[in-house]
Amino acid sequence: RLSGDHDGGLALGRADLPAEAVSDFIQAHHNHFPDLERTAERVRKDAGLEGGDPFRQLVDFLTTSFDGIRVVLLPSTAPHIRHGTVRRFDAVTRTLVVSELLPPSSRNFQLAHQIGLLTATDGIDDILQQGGLVDGEARALGRVALANYFAAAVLMPYDPFLEIAQAVRYDIEMLEHHFATGFEQVCHRLTTLQRPGAKGVPFHMIRVDVAGNTSKRFSSSGLRIPRHGGACPRWAAYAAFMTPGRIHLQVERMPDGATFFNVARTVRKRGGRYGVSESYYAVALGCEASNASALVYADGVDLDSPDKATPVGIACRICERMDCRQRAFPPIHHKLDINENSRGLSAYVTAR
Repeated sequence: RLSGDHDGGLALGRADLPAEAVSDFIQAHHNHFPDLERTAERVRKDAGLEGGDPFRQLVDFLTTSFDGIRVVLLPSTAPHIRHGTVRRFDAVTRTLVVSELLPPSSRNFQLAHQIGLLTATDGIDDILQQGGLVDGEARALGRVALANYFAAAVLMPYDPFLEIAQAVRYDIEMLEHHFATGFEQVCHRLTTLQRPGAKGVPFHMIRVDVAGNTSKRFSSSGLRIPRHGGACPRWAAYAAFMTPGRIHLQVERMPDGATFFNVARTVRKRGGRYGVSESYYAVALGCEASNASALVYADGVDLDSPDKATPVGIACRICERMDCRQRAFPPIHHKLDINENSRGLSAYVTAR
């Protein structure tokens, strides 16, 4: 079954898949949850996270606030590691296990995530209840997503994060250093700055792998992101794979003339030890070109010349561009006119 979706892509199969339900729920809330922000601010104050070592402070908070929860770093030699354990909480023994294979920023995030499940569980359930995610896999995935949101709010508190983001002109690496977080964590947090009266730049974010699968997507910028399958191969997220580890900048022009500015970089999920494969993704953060001057990355970039922007689409099957050398599929909105004796820019276009 094919149908249009709110992101402008194609919805293939069931529209009520749990992961899609959660994604739509977050999009409907503009990826901003005020109640979780307030709870996170209280926890951050109670934990004394205004300086020092976040890991130690979070450990102390868990120990003193929750009947002596014990935090244990799971050694890389432990047999559980072979099963990919990064965090496990045992409510009976009051023990929280975190893998020592995680980098410091990820360890902090896992501790903050668990604190969210312990501190904000009622608030999380209320939010999901209001959104209709009341049982089954959708509720479970929703609880994970909102606990992740809470963790980011604890480690990157709204007001200071927005203030510093604006001061450094959304320099992602500067924000990484200041808040002891990772590139992807910062990008994700930047998409949540939607508090009325204190909003940041309206961003979109997408995370993809080398096969074109989209594992994270959110848009406040107006960019339409496909729900299923790969997006346009000309998007910055895919171009980032050509320069691993380096920032890739791109001005993109959609078929309707809308123009977006994107910052993309690959991220590597380390295996943690020899013999364990690594995972590679590309994360793209972007906004409307009209807002790009707020970003340090836009300095020296020509944002006002449409002919200098990279012509892109949403996804091949629904893209109206017929002059694309990277077209992988015939467009569903155009009748094919194939002449075996004449070849255009792609196999689906006859030269005129």
